[in-house]
Amino acid sequence: QVQLVESGGGLVQPGGSLRLSCAASGSSFRVYTMGWNRQAPGKQRELVARITSGGSTNYADSVKGRFTISRDDAKNTVYLQMNSLKPEDTAVYYCNARRGDVVLIGPTYWGQGTQVTVSS
Repeated sequence: QVQLVESGGGLVQPGGSLRLSCAASGSSFRVYTMGWNRQAPGKQRELVARITSGGSTNYADSVKGRFTISRDDAKNTVYLQMNSLKPEDTAVYYCNARRGDVVLIGPTYWGQGTQVTVSS
């Protein structure tokens, strides 16, 4: 069982930056692939970025070059650094975790979400 708690959301102007954090409780954080998804009003939840237990990363095309995902296994925390934010980045951002690296197994755990609003 993994519990995830996101923080760091808020209101920011276009072109600004935010860093989201997701703290995980439970055991064996380092064996989990961690991800950030987002859901805007009226839209489906979509993958933003993912980092595997081995450290490989992938990003949605819409955020490449602007967002960076990283993890600190000693702190059981995954981060999402968001730069050059755009109004279309406005959404609730959810942290998630699933055990494995190339092959993912078991359930996906989700946090409660944190709101990011990009507006002038």
